[in-house]
Amino acid sequence: MLVFSRQTIGAFFTACLCIFGVSLLQFPHMQQLISTHKTTPLETLERQIKKEKFRLNLLKKMPSFGYTNLVANWVYLDFLQYFGDDEVRAKTGYGLSPEYFEVILRRDPRFLEAYLSLSTSTSMYAAMPERSIALMKNGLKSLSPWVPYKSYYVWRYKGIDELLFLGDSHNAKQSFQEAANWANKHTDEESKQVAEISQKTAEFLRRNPDSKYAQIATWMMVLNNQVDEKTRQRAINAIKALGGTVIKNPDGSTRIKLPQQD
Repeated sequence: MLVFSRQTIGAFFTACLCIFGVSLLQFPHMQQLISTHKTTPLETLERQIKKEKFRLNLLKKMPSFGYTNLVANWVYLDFLQYFGDDEVRAKTGYGLSPEYFEVILRRDPRFLEAYLSLSTSTSMYAAMPERSIALMKNGLKSLSPWVPYKSYYVWRYKGIDELLFLGDSHNAKQSFQEAANWANKHTDEESKQVAEISQKTAEFLRRNPDSKYAQIATWMMVLNNQVDEKTRQRAINAIKALGGTVIKNPDGSTRIKLPQQD
């Protein structure tokens, strides 16, 4: 006959309550996503965004009792539904993207696939590269050249965000150099290619640290995505600061006139 201590039983029930609590937080969120329709008023959508932000803040503080990967996976699925809802995102923007990844990467900093989604959604769509870079920088503390496999990509994502969105060629150069260093520790063809490309990028930035064309082109990609007005204005301001000109066409689309010199 098995005999359990009071502490063991208490820990078991606490863990069960934690999982049950996460499930309760998950269920209304899923129902809310299912019920979302393109005719939903903007005011209602904004209330849902506030509720979702509150839920994510709770998940940031909730203990996981060893179920960190499970929570990270659940929240990542939530993010995919959030990010993929183009009709709603066209109305409300992508401002919650970094909130999802703060939960995901705090729970599982070795979740490699999440870093690319973080960079794309937070830097490009939400126009918050500072948040994206900060989350990657913190996550890198838990990574090594070998764990997880191909972890050198995180250094590349960080370098891309630093260069294209912040114009921080100094830190971008260091990030690409670290990507090359980590990739060089592997012998497969993909890692060799990444090491070579990253090394060449780092060397290019040493020679030409002030190139602006790539930054302007990336902010143009932001303008071409479905972003809210605040994000759109930030992209326009960034392009102007880099010497470009934003021209609105008669059909409502936009084009960019590059500066004469890089």
